[in-house]
Parts: sequence; C-alpha cells; structure tokens
Amino acid sequence: MIKPLIIDIAKSLLLARWRQTLVAAVGVTFGITMFITLLGFMNGLNDLLDGLILNRTAHIRLFNEIKPSTIQPIDLALRNDIHFINSIKPNGHGQEIDNNLAIIASLKKDSRVMGVTPKVTAQVFYNVGKVDITGVINGIDVEAENKLFHFQEYVSHGNYIDLKNIPNSIILGKAAADKMLANIGDMIQVTSPNGERQTLKVVGFFQSGLQELDKVQSYASLATTQKILGKSNSFITDIGVKLFDISKAPAMAKEFLKIYETDAEDIQTANAQFETGSNVRSIISYAVGVTLLIVAGFGIYNILNMMIYEKMDSIAILKATGFSGQDVKRIFITIALSIGLFGGLLGLVFGFLTSLAVDQIPFNTAALPTIKTFPVNYNPKFYIIGITFSLITTYFAGWLPARKASQIDPVDIIRGK
Repeated sequence: MIKPLIIDIAKSLLLARWRQTLVAAVGVTFGITMFITLLGFMNGLNDLLDGLILNRTAHIRLFNEIKPSTIQPIDLALRNDIHFINSIKPNGHGQEIDNNLAIIASLKKDSRVMGVTPKVTAQVFYNVGKVDITGVINGIDVEAENKLFHFQEYVSHGNYIDLKNIPNSIILGKAAADKMLANIGDMIQVTSPNGERQTLKVVGFFQSGLQELDKVQSYASLATTQKILGKSNSFITDIGVKLFDISKAPAMAKEFLKIYETDAEDIQTANAQFETGSNVRSIISYAVGVTLLIVAGFGIYNILNMMIYEKMDSIAILKATGFSGQDVKRIFITIALSIGLFGGLLGLVFGFLTSLAVDQIPFNTAALPTIKTFPVNYNPKFYIIGITFSLITTYFAGWLPARKASQIDPVDIIRGK
C-alpha cells in the first residue's frame, strides 16, 4: 500500500481521538523530561564529586614507599639452620626519588604523557603559641600544578601565583587557618621533623571540599618546602603524571614501576571508591529514567488497545477494501511512533529547560566556595539516548495492538453488524 495513504489514515485516527493522543504524548514528554533532568543533574553531581579528588590527583604517582628490605640478611644464611627474626626495620632508603631529573625528562618525552609535576611532601607542626598542630606542606611547581590540576580553582582567597613570586610563602587549608586564626598577610611558624623552625607568610587559603583534609594540608613552592626540610633543590618525594588517556593509567603504572624502579600508583587504584560511587549514581538515574519511559509506554499500549476496539468497523472496512494485515499493522505502529516522536521531542525541549532551571538554583556551601549553583551536565549523549528510548518504547507499546488489529477478520465484524 502507498505510504502517504497509510500516513494520512494514521493521522486521521490520531486526530479523531486527539484527547487520548494528547494524554499519551504528555506521558512520553514527562518521562523524557525527567530522564534528561535526572541524567543531567546526577552526572553533573558526579563531575563535581569526582573533581574534588580525581581532578586533583595525578593519573600516575611515582614515589618511594618506606618499607622493609625485600632481601634480609637471613636470606643469605645457610638454609639448614633455624633462625628467629623479629622487629624488622625499614631499609635505609628514604622518600627521596633518586635521579628524579632524568625521570622527569624521560616522562616529558613520552607521547602518552600530557604533563609532569614534581612534588615535595613535608610532615610539619604548625606552631600556634604553646600548641603544635600536625600538618602537611605540599611543595609544588606552582605553574605546572595549576596547568595540569586546576590548582587556582581551589584557592578560595588570595592568588595562587604568589607562592612563586613571594619567597617563604604558604597557602593554608582554610580549616587549618581557622584553627590558627590566621589571616592573609600573617606570619606563621612551622617546625620540620628535624627540629628546624621556619617563618612563612600566609598568601592564600585553600579549600578542597574535604574538611578533614583542609585541617592539615597546605601548599608552598618547591624551594620553600625543600628549605623547611633542609634539603637541596634536587630533593623530590613525588612525581605526578597526567596522561592524555586516563584509562591507560593502570598498565602504564606497572610499566613505570619496572623502568624507573620506584613505587607507582594509578588513579583507579587510589580512588576506586569514588569511581564506584559515580557508577552507582549513574545506574540509578538511568534506571529511574527508563522506568518512567516504560510506564509511558504502557499508557500508549492501553490507548491503542481502546482505539482498536472502538475502530473495529473502520479496520474491517480498510481490510475489505484491499488493505492487508501488514498495512493495518503499519498504520497503528505509525500512530505509536508519531506519539513517541512528538512526545519525545517535546520532552527534550522541556528537559533542557528544566535542566537550565536546576542550574540556576543557588547552592552555597562553605566547603565548596567556587560552586554557586547546582551542577548540571548538558552532554548531548543524554538527549540522543532519551529520544532513542522514546521511539523504542513506543514502538513496542504499539506493536502488540497493531498485531491484534492486523489479525481482525473483516467478515466477522461486518456479519456482526
């Protein structure tokens, strides 16, 4: 049968029961709207939470972990003797990465590596009157840290570049600064593990969004941190590596472990719990959205069923005048897909507008000073998935009624009349 004629008939049937058609389309529209809004908000929330840690963490971290020597003197003794060993101490190798300049130069030449940043970690005491507060100072290459890990986004007060321009300066964790009642421009004293005391100028506050972390952590330049520890300017305890493709981090960490003979930890291993949480939230949002579409599909199924019972005469006449069962099936599937397409497109529009509305709702928290509104992700993938699910759901919702309509015997209907 000619396709335009099938489309015209489907259009006539739709308009003949326009109220039911509108109800079915509204059901699909509501389902798609909530699907888009939920996915946008949940993935925006995932991006925010992951960014607190994952975007601030090197994809691969090279370091030296303090641990007992793998070869003990007892291993060199005769095997026939019995030995009792206890209280084994770590080996004499400290946290410093040997030959770190050559390692950094080699990493920068690797085509898979986006950037490299050295780091010095110093365990210190913040001296507040007669009280000593435990803290950690991270010595960083300020410009490299900002370029690779968006350091300035977490500096809530002050200018991050002051760490480089002002000697003996420090950016304190906001929670640590509050404990010490320190303001920007104040001088604080810190004591290193070897007893050396240094006076540092506070040039900013840092907020990661994790309160417990901000109570102890602060940042200084590499040179300042090396001076606090009484080390030379070649002293490095960590090398952070950022890759173009984060999925390669586990395999490359094992590769670097063998090449550079240091400990290597990839971001997936270090932050597995955050990735798990993101996946769970995404699964929940997809499940809720698909459930809404399925519910809308049942509404379409019921409406098409009622339409078939009410249009038995029309279906019988169509088949009596030469329409085949397949033609009748195509008519009702066209009706279902039309409802799905119309409702789905409206749902995409309202979903986008609802997402914009959510994106404007104020979200102010002291832990995240850079976040002003609720996070929303506008990935086009969500809209493609939404309209695809809409068409698939409505197709299957219309297939059973269409199949039933195609099997109607016009002789039985006309004889009954």
